[in-house]
Amino acid sequence: MVKLRFYGGVGEIGGNKILLEDRDTRILLDFGMSFAERRRFYSDPWLSPRNENELLELGILPDLEGVYRFDEKEATLDAVMLSHSHADHAMYISFLNRKIPVYCGETTRTILEGLAETRSRRFETDISGLGFQTFRTGTKIRVRDIEVEPYHVDHSTPGAYGYVIHTSEGAIIYTGDFRTHGSKPHLTEDFVEASKKVRPILMMSEATNIVGGDIADESEVKTKVGKIVDGSNKLVLADFSYTDVDRLRTFHEIAKRSDRVLAISLKQAHLLCKLRSDKKLMIPDATADRNIVVYRRKKKKYFDWEENLLRLENVKEASEVRRQQNRTIFVCSFSNMGELVEIKPEPGSNFILSTSEPFNEEREIEFDKFKNWLDHFGLPMYHIHCSGHIMPNELKQIISQIHPQTVLPIHTEHPTLFAKFMGKVAKVELPERLRPYHISR
Repeated sequence: MVKLRFYGGVGEIGGNKILLEDRDTRILLDFGMSFAERRRFYSDPWLSPRNENELLELGILPDLEGVYRFDEKEATLDAVMLSHSHADHAMYISFLNRKIPVYCGETTRTILEGLAETRSRRFETDISGLGFQTFRTGTKIRVRDIEVEPYHVDHSTPGAYGYVIHTSEGAIIYTGDFRTHGSKPHLTEDFVEASKKVRPILMMSEATNIVGGDIADESEVKTKVGKIVDGSNKLVLADFSYTDVDRLRTFHEIAKRSDRVLAISLKQAHLLCKLRSDKKLMIPDATADRNIVVYRRKKKKYFDWEENLLRLENVKEASEVRRQQNRTIFVCSFSNMGELVEIKPEPGSNFILSTSEPFNEEREIEFDKFKNWLDHFGLPMYHIHCSGHIMPNELKQIISQIHPQTVLPIHTEHPTLFAKFMGKVAKVELPERLRPYHISR
């Protein structure tokens, strides 16, 4: 008999941690941070966890014996399978026993290692010594009694995969996070076709957008952003995820077309340099592209990875950005809004928010502070975004095509709504946190 146990990812967006057991084989599907659980007890940087025992005591880390590097017990897991690099799916791999292999796409490994290099090494971010095993679509991974086939899917970060998992009771589908409206919908289509062929007994499907879906694709984002940039002869500021390569290409292409430069941070430049090793991603060269400059924040001391970038000829400081406002798209998030004091955006400048809107009370509070900065500098805000998650009608169609015996909704705060919406398309059961779920033919 096959057994599932959900340590996260049910009744919440993200925090996926799903234990799959088949005979003597035990694997974890994703090992991500639950932002909601962490926010219940901590508020960085004023109150942050001091050690692993705190996270275990509060239930933020699941109580799993033989999984962690700090419990000094023999490893009891055969593998961890990561769907992609986002923190709510991968952040807690830092705690793993180094004898447990971590399977992920090649690009996911590149992103995780690139981000780790830009962070201060502490117990929550140290991934040194992890045994990464990378794959691409077409690989068949045998973990004792279980065989896993990964399929690249379209998402808002490259290197995202869904899994077709072959168990002793039949095939299980794990979608990870996916969509059909991004720049590579054919990847998701390939995953769906492979899933249909195995006639799965179970499908674990993300359902993030069952509430609040916004129908837009990357071409629409490009059109709208281009209209804002073309209509402004002053500074344009933009906020988008460092790992959203589609969005990076969109803003870079608009900067090139409008004879502007895209000013990115040292951290983003470092990650782009790492990702250029994957030629399929078509990443612009942050070190030599004439439409990219690297923004340097003034600091007393720089890390080694920053020092390497500071040698580039296209590194600029606030004074240079200030002088060339009409030729610059400045990538600026909440964490570096203080830079605007030196840049001093001229009247007529614009701000483009190209990430998800806040979806909980605490982020609303932070967002209010963010808007105060915009108000102070007279910056109107445009929200232009393309979700990384599939829309309800498209998901319903996919589930109908795959036709699993049972569907378990995950990665959603509204599982009951999901069950009602799917109606007669599939048998939907609602998983519960920590409750064992047994699967048999």
